[in-house]
Amino acid sequence: MEGNFEKQTQERAVLVGLNADLFTKEQTATEETLEELDALLETAGGFCTGKVLQNRHTPDSHSFIGEGKAMEVKMLVEATESTMVIFDNELSPGNIRALEEIIGVPVIDRSALILDIFAQRAKTKEGRLQVELAQYKYLLPRLSGMGTSLSRQGGGIGTRGPGETKLESDRRHIRERINKLEEELEQVRKVRGVQRERRMKNSVPVVAIVGYTNAGKSTLLNQLTGAGIPANNRLFDTLDTTSRLLTVSDNLDVILSDTVGFIAKLPHHLVSAFRATLEELEYADLLLHVIDASDENREEHIAVVEKLIAQLSKPGTPVLQCYNKVDLVSPEDIPVGENVVAISARSGKNMDGLLSAIEKSLGHARHQVLLRLPYAQGGLVETLHDGAKILKVDYTGEGIEVEAVLDEILYGRLREFIVRE
Repeated sequence: MEGNFEKQTQERAVLVGLNADLFTKEQTATEETLEELDALLETAGGFCTGKVLQNRHTPDSHSFIGEGKAMEVKMLVEATESTMVIFDNELSPGNIRALEEIIGVPVIDRSALILDIFAQRAKTKEGRLQVELAQYKYLLPRLSGMGTSLSRQGGGIGTRGPGETKLESDRRHIRERINKLEEELEQVRKVRGVQRERRMKNSVPVVAIVGYTNAGKSTLLNQLTGAGIPANNRLFDTLDTTSRLLTVSDNLDVILSDTVGFIAKLPHHLVSAFRATLEELEYADLLLHVIDASDENREEHIAVVEKLIAQLSKPGTPVLQCYNKVDLVSPEDIPVGENVVAISARSGKNMDGLLSAIEKSLGHARHQVLLRLPYAQGGLVETLHDGAKILKVDYTGEGIEVEAVLDEILYGRLREFIVRE
């Protein structure tokens, strides 16, 4: 994948949305979703020169917003010296072609913008594979007649395409590339599966940090573990899963795993392409749902995350709601409850409360003990390796001495061998 993601010049874009009576909530544009599109554009390195929200009963089959409105957008583009138009709705290839003919500048949609951000943010091999796969899957059904858009190369928003291939000329090449990428991603998953099995054998619980994009997940990970992930005020700032070891208490270590930010109207083909990143959710022992307490659309964004959690995590995984940025709101705006904790990741407020809540949510009390096993019971050492955190093993004249952290089940089973607790 070509890697020159630096902005040469800042793209100036007019943002357009269609609010149609026949659209579902996911399909339609509103002032709020245009605001989010503006934030996405800023993340991609562009600048919004104006917003247009069109209300219609149905989309125009040719130009989506209707030719009259498209001419208005053209005039706004010319008046603001804009270089492109970005739609908040998903556009068909025919719509894009018609709009580009009328307006005279490149037209892309929300999915293409999100893909562009992913292309800039992906740092690891896995992240890049996922982005390239998502880009090809997005482009494949849009090839016919999209020559002008797809052949544009360079650093501009929406043109960080997969490599230099002349995409419109060879569908077969793209399908082969998709198959190859899926095979490579499967290999990456297997490697991660081996790493995950090793973690499970060490009995280290996995806590996955999830949340709406820009809720403060990376800032929290930095605050807890000093992970050094750049925590900028940009949407989608973490793309690759980043895992760090965190000592919660004397008896509990966990793996903290940060995930890509969730977002409303995230195209379904992106969710499937990014399953390997979000796969951490499936193996997590606890989900830490970070919520921006000061977010005006807080409840809607909580619902988006909860829907994705339901799709991607294993049933019954406990969720701890972590209200972040509490220093920006009044105390009565924060709900109270058993699985709720209020913090400020930036200032470090109530980190102790969060650690206690994590330990409580994981639910299994842990016991650090010294065991003395008779040599005749040597097989128990393997049992401990599989299900406990082993700190030290000594072979002495009196037996095998094992210092370990046990959960309730092993603690009950091996109680007779405990020398010291």
